Amino acid sequence: MASPAATAPSKAQRLLQIAGCTGAWERWLEAERHQLMLWLPVMLGAGVAAWFVLPDAHGWSAALLCALGIAGLALAGARGGRGGMVIAVAALAFASGLASIWWRAEAARAPVLARPAIVVLTARVTRVQPQPARDLTRLWLGVRAWDGTARADMPRRVRVNVADDHMPAGLVPGSIVRVRARLMPPAPPAVPGAYDFARVAWFDGLGATGRALDIAVTARAASDQEGVRARLTRHIEAQLPGSAGGIAAALATGDTGAISDDDAEAMRRAGLAHLLSVSGLHITAAVGIVMALALRLLALSPALALTGRVPLLAGAAGAAAAIGYTWLTGAEVPTIRSCVAALMVLAALALGREAVTLRLVAAGALVVLIAWPQAVASASFQLSFAAVTAIVALHEHPRVRDLFLAREEAWWRRGVREGVSLLVTGLLVELALMPIAVFHFHKAGVYGAVANIVAIPLTTFVVMPVEAIALLLDAIGLGAPMWWMAGQGLRLLLWIAHVVAAAPGSVAALPAMPRGAFALMIAGSLWIALWRTRVRWAGLLPVIVGGCWTLLTPAPDLIVTGDGRHLAWRGSYGGLALLRERAGDYTRDTLAENAGLDGEMAALSETREARCNQDLCWASHMAGDRRTTLLATRSGYLVPAGEFIDLCRRVDIVVSERRVPRRCRARWLTLDRASLRRTGGVAVTFATGTVTTVRAPGDAHPWIRRSGAEFPRAYPERVPARERNAADHRRDWRDQAGPSRLRDGSI
Repeated sequence: MASPAATAPSKAQRLLQIAGCTGAWERWLEAERHQLMLWLPVMLGAGVAAWFVLPDAHGWSAALLCALGIAGLALAGARGGRGGMVIAVAALAFASGLASIWWRAEAARAPVLARPAIVVLTARVTRVQPQPARDLTRLWLGVRAWDGTARADMPRRVRVNVADDHMPAGLVPGSIVRVRARLMPPAPPAVPGAYDFARVAWFDGLGATGRALDIAVTARAASDQEGVRARLTRHIEAQLPGSAGGIAAALATGDTGAISDDDAEAMRRAGLAHLLSVSGLHITAAVGIVMALALRLLALSPALALTGRVPLLAGAAGAAAAIGYTWLTGAEVPTIRSCVAALMVLAALALGREAVTLRLVAAGALVVLIAWPQAVASASFQLSFAAVTAIVALHEHPRVRDLFLAREEAWWRRGVREGVSLLVTGLLVELALMPIAVFHFHKAGVYGAVANIVAIPLTTFVVMPVEAIALLLDAIGLGAPMWWMAGQGLRLLLWIAHVVAAAPGSVAALPAMPRGAFALMIAGSLWIALWRTRVRWAGLLPVIVGGCWTLLTPAPDLIVTGDGRHLAWRGSYGGLALLRERAGDYTRDTLAENAGLDGEMAALSETREARCNQDLCWASHMAGDRRTTLLATRSGYLVPAGEFIDLCRRVDIVVSERRVPRRCRARWLTLDRASLRRTGGVAVTFATGTVTTVRAPGDAHPWIRRSGAEFPRAYPERVPARERNAADHRRDWRDQAGPSRLRDGSI
């Protein structure tokens, strides 16, 4: 029998094994050499994402130094090989992304209002956004003075909503106004997984938002004329009233203010919401229409046609159309991103190169990440690049390209081929976008691919060209027939949206997705899309793991908003119940979406598992053999402290919008104003004992650790609904619905 020493590999054999692995690594990279540059924006974005995930400067510095150290080691050990260079470039790109977003967050630092206040300010109007469907106008203001005093510690940029009946006539950008408004700091996520407006506002330099109580123009702008975009929007909405006009305006100027909430919700549920935001689809349609017209008009000149420059001139016209359309629609980040991509396509065509490739997509992503690194965290960036990457990667595959390549064949065969191409592309896009939609919106459309097969051609080849012709004919007063045709197409689009949205099972609602599951699914999808050899299919493993992780994540049983006023409680029957029946639509939608519910919520006081009076609610939840009890305040009146403390000790969870007595401690969680100020909104899962909070301990991102100035006219956070004195309320409490009746269940 051989000894262990005899069977162990020698040093030379180990070196040969390492060399063999290194050789295989180098051969694989050589086979994928054309795909390597596609990972440059991915690693840059990974560095940006790491900054958002890591909590504080210690974590950011450690990640930055580790990336630089890996790059140095890889360069030192490269010895002319491709592998070391690839690792070094990837690490440097990661470090660059992390450093760029860190610098951008610090550069965006601006004063933020510390707490809600009713203020009087003098400001210059920088942007006017009408919202006809909501009967209000949204104003962006550059603040000059607060109560007549220029204060450097107060927000310099705020946003207010003005009701249409309070809106002064002729208010245009550049006007100086005096506004009395109720302002509040940009809101953080109300519950875990909700939209983080505070983060978005930080990078936009927005220090407060609110509602104007009174507004007056103190100085007119140099020109009292509305901008081209505003005038065009009003003209389109006058030609097509209602949501049809709102969609037509969105296609032309990007303004969605005239689309009703019901129609916008139907578009979202049907998977057609992307048609309402100006993106690559709209830029492509505009460039295509202009180039088609330019080609035919320029070809009418024989002398010009013989020079062979007609395609170049048409491409220049298309580029001008892309830039003009981007400016007209407000030059938002998604539109600029699409414009850059369109210009790159036109440049490739002018140089005789293949136009639509993954390299073009990577170049566009690189431009956006360098200019706006914070876009990585936005749903818009993720959805648009995921869709484009999926489409281009599919059609770059040799087998798919051969299958859908145009050829001489019967018309019906060509129709079937193009229909199958649209269906397969739509299904792939839906699969690619589903993790992003679930992560950000907690919903996934089921029939979106089928709806888009009709909606995209209808919008691109019918509505947009007809609308463009109508606008041209309006110059001579002959656009009415074209507007009628555009209106019919838009009504058909809305009908499709409502039919699909109302279909059974059209939307799958899921609770908030874990960040780790989302990261796995995105990483696996990119691995599949960007490589070309068989190793790409290894990306299926993280996608499957992330999908299973998401599906197996239980929905929370209790969700509490950050102010403690609202909570959703899951009963043993599976449905959700609200503490306060008068919760607004936004609060209801936020709680339902993050709990994975697509439907209405009942009132907690009407459920069999709860006992409520005018000030308190007690509820019980059974999960298996485990019973969890809740006590929540539901009014602004104080209750007798001794009896309230006695109730606190008998329940597992206490929730209150105000500070509870120090001796009020529940058996498990006590969530009052003081604790919720530290944690933000809270989601609790009883079966696993998981408690998820909006704010992680030690989180030092600037929009969380923001230092705001206080205004001397801060208003109370809540005004009691009933104007009665405390003695009357205490008497009613004891006589009608006291704590003893909560304990014995007699209410």
